[in-house]
Amino acid sequence: MDKLFEKIPMEGVKNIIVVASGKGGVGKSTVSANLAVALARDGYKTALVDADIFGPSIPRMFGIEDAKPDVSALGDKQMIFPIVKYGINIISIGFFIDRKQSLIWRGPMAGKAITQLFEDTQWGDIDYMIIDFPPGTSDIQLTTVQKLNLAGAIIVTTPQEIALNDARKAATMFTNADIKVPILGIIENMSWFTPEKHPDEVYYLFGKGGGHKLAREFDTMLLGQIPLVMEVGEAAEKGLSIFNQSNRQIVEAFEKITEMLVSKIEEKS
Repeated sequence: MDKLFEKIPMEGVKNIIVVASGKGGVGKSTVSANLAVALARDGYKTALVDADIFGPSIPRMFGIEDAKPDVSALGDKQMIFPIVKYGINIISIGFFIDRKQSLIWRGPMAGKAITQLFEDTQWGDIDYMIIDFPPGTSDIQLTTVQKLNLAGAIIVTTPQEIALNDARKAATMFTNADIKVPILGIIENMSWFTPEKHPDEVYYLFGKGGGHKLAREFDTMLLGQIPLVMEVGEAAEKGLSIFNQSNRQIVEAFEKITEMLVSKIEEKS
């Protein structure tokens, strides 16, 4: 087999799911992080990989920016041991670089770095591995889909048409005849806004129905709609889980998404 496309043997990892978007700013990392937390809270052994080599945000969102994974000999190889937070095994390039320093790497070097994170990490037994992709369709995405056996992909979008156009581009990468990664579903973020003091009011700030439209186009399901809630951003800035916050609608949204995702994966197995 051509070494370029030889799969990495992720022993002990049952289901690998990538979370992708066509553009930045749609809340993809927020979705990845909270989906991982929701899975762990439901009792699943969960891993989270921050594959955004050039803009890692997962360490900040979990309040572990200063964490340094242990690197120890395992047999004849040096292995990385993930940082554990909320019961999740977490790996990010952000653990290994100065957070004030930007990476100036060409695509192949970024692809090699992400491959090394997968190959040289001691994952243990994992039910669900969530991979937070960078926006777009670059070397990192292509390397990952070529080198890992993926259970599928989740596409994150916001309701407005400009975001949908970019989300379509991300989705078509997975449906490409040479890749063929199943799209498990669409998650629509920032679906509506409800003022805290007026819980009966709903404002569709970015339009309505975009997630349903995209799901129909790619013959998949809308896994869920996540409202625009200020507490979510505040929690991420402070490295806190949304499940420790008071807003129940955001918690219930992620609980429903997790239930639907697990059901879909179990149907396929």
